[in-house]
Amino acid sequence: MADKFDVLIVGAGHGGAQTAIALRSQGFDGSIGVIGDEPELPYERPPLSKEYFGGEKTFERILIRPATYWAEKQVEFLLGQRVTEVLPDAHEVVLRDGMHVGYNALVWAAGGDPRALTCPGANLAGVHAVRNKADVDAILAELKSVQRIVVIGGGYIGLEAAAMLNKFDYEVTIVEAMPDILARVAGKELAHFFEAEHCRHGVEFRKGVSVKAILGDGRVRSVELTSGEKLAADMVIVGIGIIPCVAPLQAAGAKGSNGVQVDTRCRTSLPDVFALGDCAAHANAFADGAVIRLESVQNANDMAAIVAKTICGQEASYAATPWFWSNQYDLKLQTVGISSGHDEAILRGDPETRSFSVVYLRQGKVIALDCVNNVRDYSHGRRLVELGTTVDVAALADSSSALKEFIQS
Repeated sequence: MADKFDVLIVGAGHGGAQTAIALRSQGFDGSIGVIGDEPELPYERPPLSKEYFGGEKTFERILIRPATYWAEKQVEFLLGQRVTEVLPDAHEVVLRDGMHVGYNALVWAAGGDPRALTCPGANLAGVHAVRNKADVDAILAELKSVQRIVVIGGGYIGLEAAAMLNKFDYEVTIVEAMPDILARVAGKELAHFFEAEHCRHGVEFRKGVSVKAILGDGRVRSVELTSGEKLAADMVIVGIGIIPCVAPLQAAGAKGSNGVQVDTRCRTSLPDVFALGDCAAHANAFADGAVIRLESVQNANDMAAIVAKTICGQEASYAATPWFWSNQYDLKLQTVGISSGHDEAILRGDPETRSFSVVYLRQGKVIALDCVNNVRDYSHGRRLVELGTTVDVAALADSSSALKEFIQS
């Protein structure tokens, strides 16, 4: 790897890869280097716990681009490395092996590390996260010798893992510290629906309790809860969020606490240093102006486009509409907007039909939708979110009326 690049990207995930792709598509002809802490070229993360886990796709099929593309575009990779220090005055980063790499512009797309359990036994064999290829490969290598699996965390990562494991007839129990699953990201209507669906497939839940200890003899054998109950377990999968990988930036003086703070052009407070994706905290209009982090592929890609345009001297400002998705069993959830802070949730349709939507309002305005197997509501509802449309609640609850009827011209 060269010792200096015109643009140096830290992170070889979606955001880092898309930044390099966008730079070349914008006609940028300077040198581009990418530092990644995994040994693999950039790959798609969502299929890890789905098609790759289930054997439906090989790893080569989830690569964002083949190796030939990166060679043709003259994007140089340093893989299996991690940045330990940023020297903003010198315009250099220091790698784990002590190597210094210089930059004219630095793009921080390092994402986050899985939040780990802190209880006794958290490091026993058989306790896994689901964040990267190595995590999933480790789980796959052990599955033939396990039957009872405890999933810690009732967010989307935990639910998606449970759905895939259940598909292969493993006995799955989900432990969630909050009174409801999805408590941080969705309303009760959606949470209760997904819980019922998982129960229908045989998944069990323990809610409102935390993990006291992981018990075993070198390998996990059971999970002890704060309620006193012990769940037999041959494997534990932990999905309790991530910790943004921004310590080197913060040590160098970058502003931000939960992540690193960026402006509308994804610039940090350090000169010539950008940040994007899971680790970038930004004021988001769809969250009523609150400074938040969005952990999604869409957000990483949208921010990457802004960074590339800014580096290429174009006017660009981040104002993308947030959207997310989750696939569980035969259910496709599509979410648009940010529902936190809503004061009313309107159910459209009957969850028993397994096709419905929940529309979230704040002061009468549409701020978000959760759409289950309902592409029509999602596509029309997106415009309502973007416009901040004020709607008649009674009419909105009538699922026989199309949401496009509420779009104000």
